[in-house]
Amino acid sequence: MARAAKTAASFESALAQLEEIIQAMESGDMPLEGALASYKQGTELIKFCQAKLADAEQQLKVLENDELKPLVLPDAS
Repeated sequence: MARAAKTAASFESALAQLEEIIQAMESGDMPLEGALASYKQGTELIKFCQAKLADAEQQLKVLENDELKPLVLPDAS
């Protein structure tokens, strides 16, 4: 059965909740009403995560003077 909707405190907690919902729904043991509630909660979590990612991208643009630059990782060899 779907858990009660929780307010996600962070991107990471929302992502963890979303992964739990996906696993529960993929199990196939969830009744229809529970699946619908989980689907609704999942879409809300996705919107939350997308907003957090958009905010982070905007912050990066500001930090990089409105120009996103490719990430160059140092060679670890």
